[in-house]
Amino acid sequence: MKKVIVIGSLNCDYVINVQKMPQIGETLLCDGFEMIPGGKGANQAYAIGKLGGEVTMLGAVGNDGPGSMLRANLKGVGVDVSRLKCDEGESTGTAFITVDGSGGNSIIVVQGANGAVDVPYIKSNDDALAASDIVLLQMEIPMETVVYSAKRAKELGKTVVLDPAPARSDIPRELYGCVDYIKPNEVELGMLIGDSVAESHLEESAALLQERGVKNVVVTLGSKGAFLLDGKGSTRSFPANSSLRAVDTTAAGDSFTAALAYGLSEGRELHEALELAICVSEIVVTRKGAQTSIPDMDEVQRFLAQKI
Repeated sequence: MKKVIVIGSLNCDYVINVQKMPQIGETLLCDGFEMIPGGKGANQAYAIGKLGGEVTMLGAVGNDGPGSMLRANLKGVGVDVSRLKCDEGESTGTAFITVDGSGGNSIIVVQGANGAVDVPYIKSNDDALAASDIVLLQMEIPMETVVYSAKRAKELGKTVVLDPAPARSDIPRELYGCVDYIKPNEVELGMLIGDSVAESHLEESAALLQERGVKNVVVTLGSKGAFLLDGKGSTRSFPANSSLRAVDTTAAGDSFTAALAYGLSEGRELHEALELAICVSEIVVTRKGAQTSIPDMDEVQRFLAQKI
């Protein structure tokens, strides 16, 4: 099995459950509140570890209780956390997540210690980067760190997977040129290319990312599954199980990206890795929370057996 290194954020998620999203000026009583380990980077590392992959996490936490919780949670599923940075001057990153009655969510992130995941820190862990096979990145850490990490990974001959979230339109072109697999959702795709109706012409929209240098474009479409434009110019749609009831979509995208990376680390063909990714994310949306919703491989196999 190939080794995966995740470079990204670690957050403590404060999840608030409401019947509907509040409007400006509106006060709502919530149905419950939980404190759950999260952060896009940590979610993806956790998912890979829980599925059985060999994964190292590079990121930063504060010297506080939430930081200790996040570290322990990752370690509990076999993630190598020995290289995590502890930033004495910042608190651990925080995300405030509002989940409505239909399972939709909105998220506000306080970066905190994630801002300390800088280029010198990545350089100090160059041996870990060199020892990996797949480098998984998101965008909740400084952009210059994401760009440096991707460029260094390509210099070392690694496979680079980018989850472009939080999405932004000003991603440097040099980053796109380093990406082997990019995985936006339909909204993020539109934000990346500046087209609010990108989903209505997926192939053309995805092709714009390839023109910027990306090899393979995977677009997740929620209950509609996923769309692939591969490096050879071929397209394929991957349907999802529309009969499942979504309880909480938090970490659905993260688990999809993680399962894609895990599948590739196992040596699966791309279409097989994507089918696995859809299965994992389908399980995740039926449960509440981020890392608490992620299944292990035994559960995935049972789920797949029920679908056949």
